[in-house]
Amino acid sequence: MPLTLRGLGAAGLAAACVLAQAADRPIAAIQGSGAASPLQGQVVSTTGVVTAVLAGSFHLQDPVGDGDARTSEGLQVHARARQGMVPGMRVRVTGRVVEWAPRGAAPGTGTTQLDEVSGIELLGPAPRPVEPLALRLPLPAGHDLERHEGMLVRLLGPLTVLRNDLLGRYGQLTLAAGGRQQIPTDLQRPGPAALRLARQQAALRIVLDDGRSSSHPSPVPFLHADGTLRAGETTAEVVGVLDQGPIGLQAGGAQGWRLQAVQPPVFQRPQPRPGTPPAVGGELRVASFNLLNYFTRPNPQRGADNAEELARQQAKLVAALQAIGADVLGLMEIENQPQAPQHLADALNAVMGAGTYAAVPQAAFTGTDAIQVALLYRPARLRRLGAPATDADPVHHRPPLAQRFQPVDGGEPFTVIVNHFKSKRCGDAQGADADQADGQGCFNARRVAQARALAGFVQRQGPQALVIGDLNAYAQEDPLQRLRQAGLVDLLQQHAPGAHTYVHDGAAGRLDHALASPALAPRVAGAAVWHINADEPALLDYNLEGRAPGCSRCAPDAWRPDAFRSSDHDPVIVGLRRRR
Repeated sequence: MPLTLRGLGAAGLAAACVLAQAADRPIAAIQGSGAASPLQGQVVSTTGVVTAVLAGSFHLQDPVGDGDARTSEGLQVHARARQGMVPGMRVRVTGRVVEWAPRGAAPGTGTTQLDEVSGIELLGPAPRPVEPLALRLPLPAGHDLERHEGMLVRLLGPLTVLRNDLLGRYGQLTLAAGGRQQIPTDLQRPGPAALRLARQQAALRIVLDDGRSSSHPSPVPFLHADGTLRAGETTAEVVGVLDQGPIGLQAGGAQGWRLQAVQPPVFQRPQPRPGTPPAVGGELRVASFNLLNYFTRPNPQRGADNAEELARQQAKLVAALQAIGADVLGLMEIENQPQAPQHLADALNAVMGAGTYAAVPQAAFTGTDAIQVALLYRPARLRRLGAPATDADPVHHRPPLAQRFQPVDGGEPFTVIVNHFKSKRCGDAQGADADQADGQGCFNARRVAQARALAGFVQRQGPQALVIGDLNAYAQEDPLQRLRQAGLVDLLQQHAPGAHTYVHDGAAGRLDHALASPALAPRVAGAAVWHINADEPALLDYNLEGRAPGCSRCAPDAWRPDAFRSSDHDPVIVGLRRRR
């Protein structure tokens, strides 16, 4: 059968000359046994079988190989013209050897590829297709993925979805062998044990990519018929070609090993999507909910960009809060304006009936942040006893808010204290607030000081107190240790061990907490987390970015006026008895 020559950006005769002059090199020689190709910068020709055709590139593999386990038999070819290129086709290609890496990438993390391709010969179908190499994570000691870069592999599972927040924007999922991963400091005290666990977890992870380089892929890959793919779902295996590149597309952002899928994996959901809040018992319910920057007007710096996004955000939050139906709602990340809590109460009352919820009046000091904490309650079920209280200690930039309540039809009073501690983002962190490299992130010293101040504030609110909120600290970190040492009972630890409220970079953990004073703890009937947000992909949220109507390069709009992905934190619900 005659050869078909395809010149790329030059006449066929010129391409033929380049092909004749370029040195022939097997793929293994181009890859070499190290992190970078020993032929970097040289123009070479090589022959292989196409294993994948992706956006802007294709992958070749030598079906025979050189017998050296240290060298990869696969290679990425960056070429825009790929007519007639299909998996199973034998190809001879000429191009320059480069180590491609995104801007800001760490040394040694590039992908060996052929670029500046000057010619491609299609040599006809291979006698047999390339069989994917079976791998399991973690790799054996002394092995790494570099030796398989560019190759077609079958990664054996079960593999669990850890991270799906990049799915709608970049078509990426983070998967791991060994099951769901928890934040190390949710399980271990900060320091060597937690850091060791983090390293072990990293060896079990890989990113599954849809093979497209554009953002906001349409259709969004890997989704079920119900339009979602939740963290915690599993698949028996994934098949694709290995490369290195950005996790997301931010310059200088995270990067690592990726598997570009060549077959759609089949995901299984271990538990149904939780359409209703969990039962917690008791006659009264208190809930804690981080609203993810709810403002009464568009605020592009923190929340909704425009009126349409705000309406979408409000619809989701109202759906979630209505379904919870708590007697007291402790809220975080609501606009620091006096009218904001009642604004949300009014939105709830518009669908639940006039007067269903009322806002606890804001205390004199609401902090220095653009957001605050707030309390809503049901006047038909509870009455306020006295004025709300706050802690004016300057350690709090978002001070706690406390209100004492009593059931209207009888029962013992109790106090709810809602909190939002300093976040882990570093920003201007200095000195003791800087990251101490123990797993707790930045501003841990500030959060410990806030926990110390909160413990004293709780004691001043009476014996029966319930502390709720986003403490920006995981279960085994210093601030939670300080609060437990002060005598507060960790209700989720007691009633829902292992529960999580947030997913950060694929690891699940408990940033949102409920703690009871010793006198109130006997009245607690149960505590649970409603997993409607943290496990759901961000593509379901209220944002219109990448989903605008009429946008030819945007993904379909997956927003629905329901509770799912109403925030990035899951709500915590506590059941209380009227009496001990």
